[in-house]
Order: sequence, then structure tokens, then C-alpha cells
Amino acid sequence: MKEIRTRYAPSPTGYLHIGGARTALFNYLFAKHNNGKFIFRLEDTDVSRNVEGGESSQLDNLAWLGIIPDESPLKPNEKFGKYRQSEKLDRYNEIINQLIKEDKAYIAYDSSEELEQQRKEQEAKGIISFRYDRNWLKISQEEKDKRFKNKEYSVRVSLPKNKDYAWNDLVRGKISVNTDEIGDWVIKKSDGYPTYNFAVVIDDHDMEISHVLRGEEHITNTPKQLIIYDLLNWEPPQFGHLTIITNMEGKKLSKRDLTLKQFIEDYKNDGYIPQAIFNFLALLGWTSGNNQEIMSKEELVNIFDYKRLSKSPSKFDITKMNWFSKQYMKNENNQNLINKLNFDIHVNDEWKEIFVDTYKQSCSNIKELQENLKIFNLDLEPLKDKSNKVVKEFIHQLSLVEFSIEKIQEAINKTKEITRENGKNLFMPIRLATTNLEHGPELAKSIYLFGKEKIYKRLGI
Repeated sequence: MKEIRTRYAPSPTGYLHIGGARTALFNYLFAKHNNGKFIFRLEDTDVSRNVEGGESSQLDNLAWLGIIPDESPLKPNEKFGKYRQSEKLDRYNEIINQLIKEDKAYIAYDSSEELEQQRKEQEAKGIISFRYDRNWLKISQEEKDKRFKNKEYSVRVSLPKNKDYAWNDLVRGKISVNTDEIGDWVIKKSDGYPTYNFAVVIDDHDMEISHVLRGEEHITNTPKQLIIYDLLNWEPPQFGHLTIITNMEGKKLSKRDLTLKQFIEDYKNDGYIPQAIFNFLALLGWTSGNNQEIMSKEELVNIFDYKRLSKSPSKFDITKMNWFSKQYMKNENNQNLINKLNFDIHVNDEWKEIFVDTYKQSCSNIKELQENLKIFNLDLEPLKDKSNKVVKEFIHQLSLVEFSIEKIQEAINKTKEITRENGKNLFMPIRLATTNLEHGPELAKSIYLFGKEKIYKRLGI
């Protein structure tokens, strides 16, 4: 069988987004499930939009998630050519010249003003979708030579008339488009760079890509790419188009929406557990088939089946993501978490271990854990009102025992026995009286972490 080779091919025009990360992840899982290769390459020909650090952000954040490409610009395989489009211009021009020579493409000398005039004429005729009019090629040879010299030209593909191009989409089933709905489109821009729909075909062919999973916004690009495959007598890969990711209101995620963190870098900086994000993203438009949610990378690779990719939009639920991360935080090695925290208070190793073990149960990331650490920097003012029977009894019981987690718990239990209070009526007064907080993790440990000196001073023991 032909080796399974999938790819993720972003533009370095921004940082790794949730949508891009999911696309990369599904291609990675598909390849690894089939003992294939996952390829990372860069579509960097839109020079004006490229951002500094765009490539490294993509690769670094994929690596943080645990999505490691088998091949990339940093780990190339010479057999498959260059992994940055900007380094393949000679290859693209070679194919473009071949198509021109075979009358499968042609040079168009239109200025932007002339193209705009074409659009207006077609709109006046009720034509909504622009189709290039070859009658505008009828200019003198002298004018053609002049425009060619001044690089005032592009190259367009010469489409066959009324021909259907169809593919069996891995997610959506059969899709078919007629060439009359498309029109002759540009494969080389006036700036000398190839267009996306042309270059991507050359790249996928050169790298022997077998399967392409990508966002549904590419459905309209696929027939254009199939046309290039057809004109060059090349076999296309199998395509699958993933449904969109929406917010909880059902609106497509917008990078302009600052109310929701949408870049992997944000979650990395907040100290989320990368395996949790990996797990969460895998279920954003795919199901395991057995209702299992918490799965390791190895488990996901083992059971991934593209037939279970969703045909409906997926909602990005930050509450669900935090739930995933909490499950992973609970199981994270305490020392690993300790190493990531900044302890700006003077405490010993035992205290750090107890703090992390106690507070990681309710935190979804390192940032939250760090915020909880600040509590213990605060001074506790002496308690003014000790009239509550639960508080009064707890102070008495605490004064009779040594200050340890076990003995503090015994004091709580004895207070419960004597006052006959339980639940909120027992724990809330004690928590407020000792820590001045309404909520928190396990009560005995919370009290212990404040330290004997602070607690005794507050309670007047």
C-alpha cells in the first residue's frame, strides 16, 4: 500500500490558532494511526502578511502540544523538495511555463482597473460570481510586450468548458463542481508569486501527500486544485473538510473576539497541561465511539477513525477545556508543578508539597495555582467576633491539640460532635474564622498552610 502522508501547511501570518491546532492534530492522528508520516510545511508566499516569529510560533506550539512533525523546514527530507514555498519559486515557474507551452494556461495582461471594469460589466448583466472574459486579451502585440516588460501581467489557467470535477470527501461524501461555475483563475500573480490553489498542488504532489484534512472554507478551493491535478495528469490526494468551530452562541470563532483566548500560546503561557489541550482538541469535532473522554496521546492514536469526524459544527467550550485540564492537573506530578511555581514566601519543601497537592485538585492551570499561592502572603487580622458556637468550640478544641493536619481535622470532628452541626453550618464558620475566606480546598489543610503563628494570632490562642 502507498504510505499515508498527511500535512499541516499554515501561513506565517499569525500565531497558532485553536482551529489550526485542531487541523494539525487530526492530520497527525490520521497519519500515526496508519503508521504514516505527518508533514509540516510553510505557505509563506504572501510576504506582506507574514509576521515575525510566525513560523517558530507554529512549530514551537505544536511541539508543546505533543504534535511533532516527521518532516518540516527544520527537518527536511531532500527527496520531497523544499518545505517553505518561498524557496520553491523556480519549481512553480517550471510547471507554469509547462502549462503555458501546452496551452493549458495563458498570460493575461489586464490592469487592476480593467479587471474592475470587467466586474462592473458582469454585475450589470446580473452575473454575481466573476468570470474572466478572454475577450480582454485582444490587445496589440506592442501593448503586450510593453506590459510584459513592466511586469503588468498574470498567468491564468485555461479551463475546459462545462466539465465536472468531483471528489468523495472523507467527511461529507460526494461533492461535484462544474468548471463553468469557476472561470479562468490566476495561478501566478503580477508580483511573480504563485497563488495558493496552484502552489499547494505542486507541494502536495512533490511531497506525495496521500490525505488532506482541512477546514470547510477550503471546499471551494478543492475543484480548482483538482483541475491542476487533471491538467498535469497527476493523482490527487483524498480530501476531507472539517466543520467549523463556533463559540457557545454558535457563531464562527473570530480572531477579533478578545473575550475568548483562541491562540495556543495563551494556554501555554497560563500553564495549562499540554496533554489536556491535546485531548480536548481531539474531541472538538470527533468522537471516540465509546463515550470515553479522558484519553492519552497513545490511546487517541490507536482508536482514531476519520469516519467519526463530525458533520456538524463544534462548539469551543472553555468550561469543558478547563474541566479537562483539571483532570490532568490532579494527576500531574507534584514536583513538576512545584518547579513551575514562583514561591515568594519562605516555606520548606514539605509545605510546598502539601500546598500543591491540596490546591491542584481545583485548579485548571499553573496561573491559577500561582494565584492561590498569593493568599498565604496576606496577614490575618485578629478575629473580632467569636460568639458563633461553632467558632467558639473549634477554638477551644484547636487549643488542646498540636498544630498538624491530622490534629486540626480532629478538632473539626470534635466540634461537629459537640455542636451537632455539619455541612455548610459547620465548615463555613470555621473557614471564615481561620482563613477569612468563604471558599477553599480541604479545610484542615487550608488552615495548616496558613501556619500556626498566623492562625493562633487570628484566633487569640
